[in-house]
Amino acid sequence: MGIDQTWKVGTLAEASGLTVRTLHHWDRIGLLSPSRRTAVGHREYTEQEVIRLYQVLALRRLGLGLESITTCLDAGADPVRLVSEHLAGVEASIAALETLRQRLAHIHGELVSGRAPEISALIGALQTMGSTGPESEQALRGHLDNDQIQTLHDRASALGPAAYYLLQVEWPELYRRAEALRTAGVEPAAPQVRKLVERMDELSSLFTGGDSDVSVAVRSAWQHEPAAMSGDPTAPADTWHDLTAYLDRARSTA
Repeated sequence: MGIDQTWKVGTLAEASGLTVRTLHHWDRIGLLSPSRRTAVGHREYTEQEVIRLYQVLALRRLGLGLESITTCLDAGADPVRLVSEHLAGVEASIAALETLRQRLAHIHGELVSGRAPEISALIGALQTMGSTGPESEQALRGHLDNDQIQTLHDRASALGPAAYYLLQVEWPELYRRAEALRTAGVEPAAPQVRKLVERMDELSSLFTGGDSDVSVAVRSAWQHEPAAMSGDPTAPADTWHDLTAYLDRARSTA
């Protein structure tokens, strides 16, 4: 039976374009830790850790921070699937915009020619502009006004591809971890709960720009429409209410 190939830290650093110091740091924070050591204590990375390194580098290029990457990978998320879903969403948006562009171009041509556009063309354009989005956005619209919704869109656009991972991977995972702590009877003031709340509030600030009114409205949407906001139609409202109260108690201990 052959011996599995391993890589020393210097070799891996050179191959990946990183520094040895960076790999040592990633080991300390638990992002990428070698599973083997030589007899004298030198780090040795296996094939699985090299694969994880590739995933880390790929997610970094999408704009994710190290903490977000750790959450993503530890949650068992498949980066290929996530990127594929993000790409599909972008392509769907492009298709919708192209349809709107064509309809507006037709209306513009009619107006320039001095003709009143057909009612069907106007209705088609309005339907395209107001087409239903994800259930979570529809839920948000029940709690935020148009300007606040636009703020969320603008902030998400500024974050680029990272926004998808933060919303679809890290944020739900933070809620899952918080619920596990709550059901285990961990006090809201416990350090591990406070850390989760701090990260949730950091993410909230990223998407709301620090606007407290928007933050409160988003929390209200989560509290009153958990199934739509979480994307889980089976999400029990009582559980989400209890979790929201639990997290608010953790915030009050700061």
